[in-house]
Amino acid sequence: MDKNTFTGLFLIMIILGVGVFLMKPNEAEIKKEQLTVHQDSIKKGLIKTPVKADTTKAKIAKVDSATLKGPFGGAISGSQQFVTLENADVRVKLSTKGGRVYSAELKNYLTYYKKPLVLFNGDNNTFGLNLNAAGKNFNTNDLYFTPSAPSLTVAGKDSSSVTMRLSYSPTQYIDYVYSLKGTGFKVGLTIRSTGMDQVLANSNVYSLNWSASLNKLEKDLKQERQYSTVYYRNTDGDVDYLSEAKDEQKNIADKKMQWVAFKQHFFSSVLIAKDGISKSDLGVVTNVADTASVKDMKAGLQLTRDASGAVPLEFYFGPNQFNVLKSQGYDLQKIINLGWGPLKYINQFAVLPVFNFLKAFNWNYGLIILALTVLLKLVLSPLTYKSYLSMAKMRVIKPEMDEIKAKVGEDNPTLLQQEYLKLYKKAGVNPLGGCLPLLLQMPIVIAFFRFFPSLFELRGQSFLWMHDLSTYDDVIKFSTNIPIIGNHISAMCLLMTISTLIYTYFNNQISGATGQMKYIGYITPFIFFATLNSYPAGLNYYYFLANMFTFLQQYLIKFMVDDKKIHAQIQENKKKPEDPKKKKSGFAAKMEEMMRQQQQIQAKKGK
Repeated sequence: MDKNTFTGLFLIMIILGVGVFLMKPNEAEIKKEQLTVHQDSIKKGLIKTPVKADTTKAKIAKVDSATLKGPFGGAISGSQQFVTLENADVRVKLSTKGGRVYSAELKNYLTYYKKPLVLFNGDNNTFGLNLNAAGKNFNTNDLYFTPSAPSLTVAGKDSSSVTMRLSYSPTQYIDYVYSLKGTGFKVGLTIRSTGMDQVLANSNVYSLNWSASLNKLEKDLKQERQYSTVYYRNTDGDVDYLSEAKDEQKNIADKKMQWVAFKQHFFSSVLIAKDGISKSDLGVVTNVADTASVKDMKAGLQLTRDASGAVPLEFYFGPNQFNVLKSQGYDLQKIINLGWGPLKYINQFAVLPVFNFLKAFNWNYGLIILALTVLLKLVLSPLTYKSYLSMAKMRVIKPEMDEIKAKVGEDNPTLLQQEYLKLYKKAGVNPLGGCLPLLLQMPIVIAFFRFFPSLFELRGQSFLWMHDLSTYDDVIKFSTNIPIIGNHISAMCLLMTISTLIYTYFNNQISGATGQMKYIGYITPFIFFATLNSYPAGLNYYYFLANMFTFLQQYLIKFMVDDKKIHAQIQENKKKPEDPKKKKSGFAAKMEEMMRQQQQIQAKKGK
């Protein structure tokens, strides 16, 4: 690999490293043994967890609006009380104030710090219809509902339902009907009005405001914010999202929406409208001042009643696990950002199926990443061999290149490159042969950069000294932030950097690099260290393994490649007469044309 080619490849690496930096867009001691055993027992049918529905009796006088002289007079004031719906997977607390979901807890998961995992809770969250009655504006989020007695039914599986009623009069009211099955992460919600058509303006369309301040659930708030934003899908199946890196507002009126998701790093709250959403006004705000909150998200939605006068909705409160989301329908799995362009397809249709196949063996996830690396290296071994062989050829002809440089001199780089091209052509050597295989592997390397941080399965999984493969392993901590690297050093990132430096050293030996080229490649590993120090230990562990297996492959290939045989083959190629009918490669043709243009420019300057 000559100086210009190596420099070009190095610049590509620098651009990739800077791009990656700018994009940032235990089982800790084995996730509570009792919780795991209980969950497994439920899945195996050993324990049947019935749906629970608790309600606090509300002593609310039955008065209508006319009695209190005004629309919704009886619902304007009251005391907040709670109704709890829960099954084997979720616990949802409903509030009589607003008739809304006050909090959502996932029963089989814990936060990084081993506390109950509550997606959102408290009065910072809103869910209310904007209503106009008798010339006055109301939002149901501020009005008081009356809960019905919870009903439990058995129809193949346990289920329950609770009705939260907003009364206008004894015969005029709006119901929120919540339902929950015995298992699963979905909560049904049907909004139905009775006798309100003459009271409400534009009663066929509801304007809904939904917002939530999402709780911190993971170790690193900065990283959690980096992967959290509002996602949405239209009825055509297209999924998009607001910025992950900055605050953003977006109004969508040209297409009907199917769902809106308040997506965190590993968990999401999704509102699904079975009949679609006619208009959407979405927003995401990073609440920098509040270290207990990830981001504030909001959605203003226009909902149209169906033929029966109802609006059928569903909530999904659950993990961002690809197979779980996919089983919910509506393309919810697209909440997981597996990368852009071809990277997404590499992860979805190649890496993820192989990972799921290996996961079926119930190995430790550190061993699964190891097996995944071995399989990938075996698939890419032909490219590794070609790259090594091409660099060996360049190493063999380097003495001849040095002779040309001594003869022509460095004062005329155009002529020097022309002589190099003649040598390459006679010897049958492609100067980019060592770089192209590496560049072909680059999309896979970048695809893993997005795959591992989005992989829910790594959350809470330990391996060796790494307590959680989904976040960094900060074995060295600092009391203050240090520029570029932050307040810690990740041991696995450090090992990855050291292995990359060693790889660079051996790569220089193979390619025969000298002078500045010999040392310029040592800068790149430090760029990646600064970038990846706060990334998941699982990602750095993969890169470390990839380097180690590359060493092993090159060591084995070394016994298969004989420099003397390569030199003899090159000399034979040089003796062969040039075939005038042989078509030049596109690269060679472009290089010759560029050289001619440079010679013309230099000739004009000489005059």
